[in-house]
Amino acid sequence: MLDINPVLLVATLIVFLTLIAVLNSWLYRPLFAYMKKRDDDIKRDLDKVGNYDEEIRELLAKAESTVVKAKLDAAALREKVIADAKELAQSKVEAKRAELASEYLEFEQSLARTKEQLRSELTAQVPLFKDAVKARLSQI
Repeated sequence: MLDINPVLLVATLIVFLTLIAVLNSWLYRPLFAYMKKRDDDIKRDLDKVGNYDEEIRELLAKAESTVVKAKLDAAALREKVIADAKELAQSKVEAKRAELASEYLEFEQSLARTKEQLRSELTAQVPLFKDAVKARLSQI
């Protein structure tokens, strides 16, 4: 049934060991060398990234301080512009008030002159009214 042939067994063992030796030299060693090189490259890249972390933190801190300074400058500029606008508006309001005050004074003076003129005209016409009233009373 099962025959064990020693020559065939030895030949198979020699072929197997030869195959292992050939695979070791042609496949496994280059593959292991490539994997070791890849691991070394990854480790080196991670070390570089680790070195850049501090530089990145410094740049982020610098950017943050620049943004804060810009916000403060913008706030100061906004306050200055608002103050200038309020001052300009206040000066325009004061100018308009002065103009309206002078117009009101002119109006009061004109009103006083008109009042005096009407009073003098009515005073001049009082004798005519008296005569008209007397004439009406005499008719009654």
